[in-house]
Amino acid sequence: MGGPGGYTWGGMNTDFVIAGVVWYVVFLLSTTCHEAAHALAAKLGGDLTAFHGGQVSLDPTPHIRREPFGMVIFPLLSYALGGWMMGWASAPYDPVWARQHPRRAAWMSLGGPAANFALAILAGILIHVGIWTGAFQYPDATSFMQVVDAVKPGLASGAATFLSLLFSLNLLLGTFNLLPVPPLDGFGVLGLLVSEERAGRLLDLEHSIRGVSYIGLLVAWQVFGTIFSPLFALSLKALYPGLEYGG
Repeated sequence: MGGPGGYTWGGMNTDFVIAGVVWYVVFLLSTTCHEAAHALAAKLGGDLTAFHGGQVSLDPTPHIRREPFGMVIFPLLSYALGGWMMGWASAPYDPVWARQHPRRAAWMSLGGPAANFALAILAGILIHVGIWTGAFQYPDATSFMQVVDAVKPGLASGAATFLSLLFSLNLLLGTFNLLPVPPLDGFGVLGLLVSEERAGRLLDLEHSIRGVSYIGLLVAWQVFGTIFSPLFALSLKALYPGLEYGG
């Protein structure tokens, strides 16, 4: 029997499955770029740990090898069970190097979110290219997965979904990771706002509470919705100046 919006396959709607495939591709690309940026920033700062692990690369393989559960199993499970894809990855670094060069470590922390914001900007540019060429059109309404619409079904429709997710997901990842709560990158970025000595103290604090820092992660996720919703609406205004979308 056909389900709403498409045929069912193994108890799942085909549209849901196709959207999940696109979402996972975007997730994999975004997470790989995030971790590769961390690794590159560390390499430029003198720490070759991630570089020797092969993570200064846009090939997702070394990143998946390091975090197979966070990059493959959990994202697919969370989408299949809850309709929302979540996951994680990590890039190794030398804690001795970080303590000796806390400001460089802070730049390493900033690298990941910066890559996400760069991808969101790239998605916005490509969305406007699609509108200019006539492949895309302004949407009647927007959502996380629908920032732009295709003029016709088919390949353009898949591209519109891909770029919508690339824009939204990277805006989310960049913003969430900049929250100044350990173990998120934003806590490490605080080292750029203080003296070298205080940046070192922040690193010591982060290491000392590492065992319970995931409590802060859960709290950050609970309050993030109140932050992201207005930010998403503001980003749509920047993407489409003069148009009004509620997000």
